[in-house]
Amino acid sequence: MAVNEPIRCGVVGVGRMGRHHARVYSEMEGVELVGVVDQDTDRAAMIAESRNCRAFATEAELLEAGVDAVSIAVPTTAHMYSARPFLESRVACLIEKPLAPDADTAWALKELAEQKGATLMVGHIERFNPVVRAMDKLKAEGAGIVPRFIEVHRVSPMTFRSVDIGVVMDMMIHDIDVVLSLMGGIEPTDVQATGVAVVTDHEDICNARLRFDTEQGPCVANISASRLAFKTERLTRITGESGYIKIDYAAKAGTIIRRTANEIQRQELVEQLREGADLSDLDWSELVNVEPLEIDDADQLEMEITSFLDAVRTGRRPAIDAEAGFVNVRTAERIVEATKAFIEAVEPFAT
Repeated sequence: MAVNEPIRCGVVGVGRMGRHHARVYSEMEGVELVGVVDQDTDRAAMIAESRNCRAFATEAELLEAGVDAVSIAVPTTAHMYSARPFLESRVACLIEKPLAPDADTAWALKELAEQKGATLMVGHIERFNPVVRAMDKLKAEGAGIVPRFIEVHRVSPMTFRSVDIGVVMDMMIHDIDVVLSLMGGIEPTDVQATGVAVVTDHEDICNARLRFDTEQGPCVANISASRLAFKTERLTRITGESGYIKIDYAAKAGTIIRRTANEIQRQELVEQLREGADLSDLDWSELVNVEPLEIDDADQLEMEITSFLDAVRTGRRPAIDAEAGFVNVRTAERIVEATKAFIEAVEPFAT
């Protein structure tokens, strides 16, 4: 596309998330929000009026109006139905997470986009969380930490939304994406999971243990998710030989602790401990450096859509492409299958 040519955009599905996509498009320079689509015609009309664009009843009508890029924010089970006509017409698609309800459909979307030469990005918004970007910056500067153990907690009260899927596809998928990106996009070599179905027919609480074998050595990720908590908590802790990072997504805050002792000092300590020396008077804090991650206050969704539109303009590979979306879904499927096997094993003992 020409640099000075406005990008004509649309949004399919203007419910809880899609209406925010419409807001961001309508406020961005160099972007024209052509229109929105929703099964609820009253809701589509309301959003269209508030964003000074047109309301359409179907994807075909929006496509006929002429768009270069669209956000697909319909329920996950409808992603293929809504995205297909746009991808077949080589219209770029930003598809809300997860890419698809299952790995086969995710792969089909990936193949369709590649065959047609259409840009496809997956809306894993936590990649644009300020603390995640701050951690990425550290890595780019050569100051990152090689993960050996990752611990993730994501819990929230039951909202009774997305009850057609389990907590893995509903909530844990965010953390699966971040963990896999830290692992360079590779899939885990081993997946173990436990879970409990309490309110819905799917797992409402799940704990997954993933093992990765990377070029830099092994790493284990322990991810817990619950939609039956009485509070909201989103924490990630990353531990390696040279340091530790704690990320609080909700507070948009992070801390990094580095080992500051030089190798000679460290070896002296090791030898003293081996010899049984009493080091109880040693101040541990003097051997580490604690500092906050530098956090900005940029809007995550705006960052995500800006990244998407940059890929549309330049033809560059999107930040979270279809391959990443597919690997995320396949890993989530493996966790769900392991959880189902655990629940089935528990059933004879359940009261």
